[in-house]
Amino acid sequence: MKDLNKSIQGICFGEVLWDNLPTGKKLGGAPLNVAYHLNKLGVRTQMLTRIGQDENGVELLALCRQLGIPTAFFQQDVHLPTSTVEVSLDADRNVQYDIVYPVAWDHIVAGEAELAAVAEADFLVYGSLACRDEVSFGSLQLLLKKAAFRVMDVNLRAPYFGPERLHQLLLEADLVKMNAEELHIISEWNGAMGDYTDQQRVDLLLERFSIQEAIVTYGASGAVYHHKAANISYHFPALKVQVEDTIGSGDSFLAAFLSKRFQMAAGITLEEVLEFAATLSGFVTQSSGACPAYSEADIHRFQWLNPIFGENEPSRRH
Repeated sequence: MKDLNKSIQGICFGEVLWDNLPTGKKLGGAPLNVAYHLNKLGVRTQMLTRIGQDENGVELLALCRQLGIPTAFFQQDVHLPTSTVEVSLDADRNVQYDIVYPVAWDHIVAGEAELAAVAEADFLVYGSLACRDEVSFGSLQLLLKKAAFRVMDVNLRAPYFGPERLHQLLLEADLVKMNAEELHIISEWNGAMGDYTDQQRVDLLLERFSIQEAIVTYGASGAVYHHKAANISYHFPALKVQVEDTIGSGDSFLAAFLSKRFQMAAGITLEEVLEFAATLSGFVTQSSGACPAYSEADIHRFQWLNPIFGENEPSRRH
């Protein structure tokens, strides 16, 4: 049994990459964003991924270390390159993404050290994109068997998703985070066609896949936390901030939620957990990029300066 006084530790599994933008390259990857914020919030979190033995990999590794992300489980591949995403604008100036395949994180290995680290951690965060290749998917299946608490961060990126693989991943999850569009896509795959409310869609997925907790994000409208056993659906508003960009706001919400969720046994309330998550998400939204510099004290000060309540009180359903 784990010592309850021991500090919380996590593992994030999945992609790290360079977004090749017209203005230059930028570090990316949803699980990397989550790991960054967890470490900033004092939750020691390893990033389990794979990079190539190339210049992009050297630069990525150096930047992650600079950002305070532990790199002990950054595997290196001698054959496959470090991941890049080619970002371009079409004739109508719509953003187009080409997630290059195959790349190093398609071949993440679950060896003895990785399995032991996951077994020791309090939670494992995994996404759907990193499971597009059978090698990484197979490794994740092994890791999930060792995980104490399994958090699925849905990340649907065409053409790398479909019902069968996603359903396998959902069956393993204790908590799932998705946005409203992803909720509609997945619930429709499971028969929620027509006039279903979002509550009915979530209830369907929690029941079908035996998931206990879900977070659905709605951008400027906030997020809803669902707990199956407690029969709770709690809508929490977003902070009203000047939006710089929304990149990584959902990742920061999840990280902040996890950083406080495991303290609920010690007396922190669900309202406090969600308020902190909404505050960090708001801070990231009014900052540039998914991983802005800050300390936890900065977030508490931001929370004090930007009270979340007012006309928009959170709603709770029992």
